[in-house]
Amino acid sequence: MPSSGSFFTPDRYFSRLSRIDIAKDLLGAGLRTVLLDIDNTILRRDTHEVPRDIVVWLAQAKQANITICLLSNNWHTSVLELAETLDLPIVAKALKPLPFGYLRALSLVHAKRANSVVIGDQLFTDVAGAHALGMRAFLLAPLVEQDLTHTLFLRNIERALLGDAQPEGGVVAQSVREMHERGSEE
Repeated sequence: MPSSGSFFTPDRYFSRLSRIDIAKDLLGAGLRTVLLDIDNTILRRDTHEVPRDIVVWLAQAKQANITICLLSNNWHTSVLELAETLDLPIVAKALKPLPFGYLRALSLVHAKRANSVVIGDQLFTDVAGAHALGMRAFLLAPLVEQDLTHTLFLRNIERALLGDAQPEGGVVAQSVREMHERGSEE
């Protein structure tokens, strides 16, 4: 469980996956495994393409011996095809934020929660589910504004929970959790 803050407070908040420094933000933090969301995290909803910078980041992470497993609530064959194209294992129909998909993904890649991080674009699925299992969670800004109807509704609540936190300059200078802690002391 997170040491402070709420289940909905990400450990870090980045503008996009490629802004995460593999050496510093992952390896330097003792993180060896990434459970990675797909829709609007690495796959654009408008074009259904993975942007080039994200493809490059995934290749660099693999070269750095970071284990990556795709973790998605999506059940369409397109996510299975994407996993095959990216040469990554996948747990589809994950039912996030319930623990089953996260635990299946960890088991699939023989990883431990302590050195794993969930990376995704939603507080109510990716971040909350990770924290419920005691894992770290990095929130990403969604790749595009286009989203499913129920997700758009949740995005309004997410904005309220995030308050002033914005991934400025690509990466929030401090963790969102630290911002909330400082705010509660004032």
